[in-house]
Amino acid sequence: MKLLVKNIKKLVQVEEEPIKWVAGADMAKLNCIDDAFLLISEGKIEDFGTMANMPNFDDSEGVDVMQEIDASGRMVFPSFCDSHTHLIYAGSREIEYSDKIKGLSYEEIAKRGGGILNSAERMHEATEEELYESAMERIHEIISLGTGAVEIKSGYGLTVEDELKMLRVIKRLKETTPLQIKSSFLGAHAVSAEYKGRQSEYVDMVISEMIPMVAAEDLADYIDVFCDKGFFTVEETDRILNAGMKHGMRPKIHANELDYSGGIQVGVKYNALSVDHLEFVGDAEIESLKGSETMPTVLPGAAFFLNMVCSPVRKMIDAGLPVALASDFNPGSSPSGNMKFILSLACINYKMLPQEAINATTINSAYAMGLQDEVGSIARGKIANVFITKEIPSIEFMPYAYGSNLVDTVILNGQVL
Repeated sequence: MKLLVKNIKKLVQVEEEPIKWVAGADMAKLNCIDDAFLLISEGKIEDFGTMANMPNFDDSEGVDVMQEIDASGRMVFPSFCDSHTHLIYAGSREIEYSDKIKGLSYEEIAKRGGGILNSAERMHEATEEELYESAMERIHEIISLGTGAVEIKSGYGLTVEDELKMLRVIKRLKETTPLQIKSSFLGAHAVSAEYKGRQSEYVDMVISEMIPMVAAEDLADYIDVFCDKGFFTVEETDRILNAGMKHGMRPKIHANELDYSGGIQVGVKYNALSVDHLEFVGDAEIESLKGSETMPTVLPGAAFFLNMVCSPVRKMIDAGLPVALASDFNPGSSPSGNMKFILSLACINYKMLPQEAINATTINSAYAMGLQDEVGSIARGKIANVFITKEIPSIEFMPYAYGSNLVDTVILNGQVL
C-alpha cells in the first residue's frame, strides 16, 4: 500500500545522500523543500520532491496510490528520536519535587532513600503486566507528541530479578508498538539498599550475575553506567563496560551531570555510542570527543527540572562537535517525554538555533541510538516515521510555541495512526 502526502508547505530535514550526523557549523543548516510531496510505500520513504516535479502517479505503471493526504498549509517533519529515557517505572515522585523546591539537592534526596532507590522499591513491588500497561500509556503520549524512535533504560531494578523484569517489559514494547525501540541495561544506576556501604560488591554482582543473564536472554542493545560524583567511579565504570562489551553490548554513559567525573573520557575510551547529560564539560572533555565516534547528548529537561547549570552546547558546537538532544523521561528528574518542549529549552536555555535543535532531535539523536540508517531524516529507503504539523508559519514556530502541541497527524512505519 502506498501513501501520498501532497501540497506540503515545507518538507523538513531532507537528505539526498544520507549522513550519519551533523556537526559544528553544519548544525545550523537544515535542508527543506517547499511545496513538496512525499511518497511512502511498504513502510518506507520511496520518493519526495517538489509538487511541480511530482510524477503523475495515476498514469504511472505499477504505482497504486491507495491513500492521499493533502497537507496544504502544513509541514512534514521526520519523527523525533529520543535517545535517552527511563520511561518504565512504577509510580511518580512528586513528593521529591516538593523537596527540591525546599532546597534539597539531588544527592541529598538520594542519601535519604529517595531518587533512584525510591523508584527501585516501587519497581520491586510491581508486576511485569503493571509496568507494561503504565509504560504503554507513556508510549502513546510520546507518539502523539511526535516521537517515532526511543531508547529505554533499565536501572530502577538494582537486583538481578528486577533488572530482568524491566528489560523484558522493554522487549515486549519492542514487539507490540510501532516505535523503533532500543534497550539499555543500566544495572549500575545506583547501589541498591541491600548493598549500602558495599559498592564494590555491588559492582561485582553487576558484572558476574546481571550482565551474563541479560546477555543470555538477549535483552539489551547497550550497556550504561552512571559515572558521576556520588555514584560510580571511573574505575568501576571501566570494569562494567569491559564486561558488557564482552557480551556484545556497546557502551552508553551517564556522565558529568553532577561534576567533572571522567565519565566522558572513559566513554570515549570504550567507543561509547553516546555520553549523556554533560552539564560539566571543559576543554579536556571536548578534546577527548573530537575525532571520536561518541555522540555528546544533552538532556535539557533534566537540567530544567532540577534547576541545574546548562551544558555548554555552544562551546561544543563551536569546537566542531555534533550534539544530540533527548528527553531523559523519568519520574524523578525529567517527568516528560515531550521532545517539542526539548526543542524550546534548547533554543531558550542553550542558545541553539531552531535548525540546530531540530538536527539534534532527529538525525543526531538517531545516531545516538544506532538508528541513523533507518530514521532521523527524510531520505529514500528510510523507515517512514514522520509527522504532519498543524498549520504553522515557519519551522521556527515549532520551538517558539513552546506550550502547544503542533502535531496534527502521526505516520509510523508508513501507517497513519
